[in-house]
Amino acid sequence: MEPSIKSSNGDLALDDGTRQQGGAEGELADRLEAHRTELTGYCYRMLGSAFEAEDAVQETMVRAWRSHDRFEGRSSLRSWLYRIATNVCLDLLKGSRRRARPMDLASPSSVDTPVGNGLPEATWIGPVPDGRVLAQVVDPAEAAVARESIRLAFISALQRLAPRQRAVLILREVLSWSASEVAELLGSSVAAVNSALQRARATLAADQGEDPAAQPLDDEQRALLNRYVDAFERFDMDALTALLHEDSTLSMPPYELWLRGRADIVRWMLGPGCGCEGSHLVPLTANGRPAFGQYRADGRPWAIQVIETADGRITGLHSFLDTERLFPLFGLPMRYADPA
Repeated sequence: MEPSIKSSNGDLALDDGTRQQGGAEGELADRLEAHRTELTGYCYRMLGSAFEAEDAVQETMVRAWRSHDRFEGRSSLRSWLYRIATNVCLDLLKGSRRRARPMDLASPSSVDTPVGNGLPEATWIGPVPDGRVLAQVVDPAEAAVARESIRLAFISALQRLAPRQRAVLILREVLSWSASEVAELLGSSVAAVNSALQRARATLAADQGEDPAAQPLDDEQRALLNRYVDAFERFDMDALTALLHEDSTLSMPPYELWLRGRADIVRWMLGPGCGCEGSHLVPLTANGRPAFGQYRADGRPWAIQVIETADGRITGLHSFLDTERLFPLFGLPMRYADPA
């Protein structure tokens, strides 16, 4: 977990080791910290990486602390923080390659395709725990929109946009800022913001409908997930086949290889993926979807699985294999602990 701007003893701790004490400083630190979750969600949508997002938010907090005496209050603290966070993200995106999913880079592979070497971490969109990026909201409709805005397919679509277009779309469509508010944040005009939004919408139009909206986690959904856990942990491929959609997909970053179709997925599990036999699954939530921490039979971490579902079937199994970094991010131990 990235260090907080507040230290464990309540004093403000900056990256350069300086400390400030006192009631006013503590109050400011609390006010800044109150925006951390939503800012992390914004930076994650901009950058496609939970780790880069947390670094960007920490940099935002440090810049805000150091320059707060020059904050003239012409806008709200929240707007000011978003302006700083946007500038941090735009700086990070200069000259960088856009992150993607395996299905964004190549056609489906076959079971017989060699796995090959993993690509660098900066290639991939990574998963993120819901609790790191979704602020608590009371309205169920608002909560559903927030969950949809961090799904892997939507994050992938955002990465296709030029960085400033990305910021405009997120601020306008996800966070519901007005065109004038976005223009003030970006130092632009309302006409320029509306033009950028129109171009961003056009770029994303081809992606609409690719990833069905998540159904509420009702009794039917819970039953589907329970059947999945049971089939996966028993390594019952007949039971697993019955749960998979005909066109379901399997991806495994950092490998470029991905599969489409339940027949190929099951063949993979019985062949190259046979090491999954005996796995233990620990339930999580990630990217607005059900997820699991997967451990090998010997208790070692194997993957973070993000599960896509639609119409009572599993449509996507996204297994992220960077366990050394991802398991701590999700608060999981590096050895399986049997809850029994």
